[in-house]
Amino acid sequence: MIKLQITDQTTGLGLATAACAADTLLSRLKGLLGTDSLPAGQGLLIKPCNSVHMIGMKYAIDVVFVDSQFAVLKTVSCLKPYSFAICWQAFAALEIPAGTIEATKTQIGHQLQVVEYSPTE
Repeated sequence: MIKLQITDQTTGLGLATAACAADTLLSRLKGLLGTDSLPAGQGLLIKPCNSVHMIGMKYAIDVVFVDSQFAVLKTVSCLKPYSFAICWQAFAALEIPAGTIEATKTQIGHQLQVVEYSPTE
């Protein structure tokens, strides 16, 4: 399975060290539904995606909306269950543990770097 390491190049801080990609219709629809938590370092990069919903979720998350070059367009901190977030211009949405945006100081205009790797490396 391919994992993603996602770093805010502007701050040099990591948003996710073991993220997964949701890039098929089924994986985008499922998202994080059915999970009890999102541990530190993990995340889900949903593409294409310009909105996320939290219907059926059990915990809050942070969401970073990016364009096709992974420039940050919008950040949403601590998105609570049964709420939603939209960024019409976004190409993708990164779902990460609540508090990650604040800890990494990620802001609109920052550039993210996404690197694929195999967990056996």
